[in-house]
Amino acid sequence: MSAQSPCLLDGKALAQKIQLELKTKVAQLESKMGRPPGLAVLMVGDNPASAVYVRNKERACQKVGIASMGRHFAADTTQEELEQVIAQLNQDEKVDGILVQLPLPSHLDSIALLHRIDPDKDADGLHPVNLGKLVRSESGLRSCTPAGVMRLLQEYDISLSGKKAVVIGRSILVGKPIALMLLEKNATVTIAHSRTQDLGAVCREADILVAAVGQPEMITHEMVQPGAVVIDVGINRLENSEGKSKLVGDVDFEGVAANASYITPVPGGIGPMTVAMLLSNTVQSYSQKV
Repeated sequence: MSAQSPCLLDGKALAQKIQLELKTKVAQLESKMGRPPGLAVLMVGDNPASAVYVRNKERACQKVGIASMGRHFAADTTQEELEQVIAQLNQDEKVDGILVQLPLPSHLDSIALLHRIDPDKDADGLHPVNLGKLVRSESGLRSCTPAGVMRLLQEYDISLSGKKAVVIGRSILVGKPIALMLLEKNATVTIAHSRTQDLGAVCREADILVAAVGQPEMITHEMVQPGAVVIDVGINRLENSEGKSKLVGDVDFEGVAANASYITPVPGGIGPMTVAMLLSNTVQSYSQKV
């Protein structure tokens, strides 16, 4: 692999492949179950980015044969109302996955809502029970974005055993679970964050660099060693002087691509994989019931 031409880790193409596999699986199981898998996505208020994500999820469900049971609530919906809805969905035989679309309006407690979801229907893989299973290397529903990263590395036969992996970001959504998943595959893992001293030096040690900080183009050319595999989990919207916006990751793609052996684009890298893993989790919950 020349320094000038990194291999693009094409999450969009892999997500389409996974959707086809899930479609076949759903078609086989549906005759035994007498119903399709069901995913309930709860959205509160009118966040435009959330509306786009929810639409994408609904379209993806359609392609695979999952019944999408989206529920849209007014911005002033109370915590109690949402907890009651989750309790009903937990009991509903036709629902295999439940997802609360974040962010929520500030008066709502997203963690308390997450705790109300039945761990077996936790399509996002973020319930403490499922995170605990990840810590213990037990099978369970996995957090979608980190699971998508791992699936993409697997698809391209990128060996992790004995490699140095650096994860930038320590959120419960991405940073912590991806560190555990890399550890499970025998990588030596460092978690870096906003208080890390000399972040550049830490990053330059990485064979595998995962950026999940939500800072546009923060990872630059000189922070990446030649031949590193670079996974960009960030999705940031930048506006130019004319007011036109574009999506960029946490990695300065043009600069870093010259050093990397593999790199994920933004968009088209990890984003589509997150949705594919959400569908995969829903089908996994569904197939447990057969």
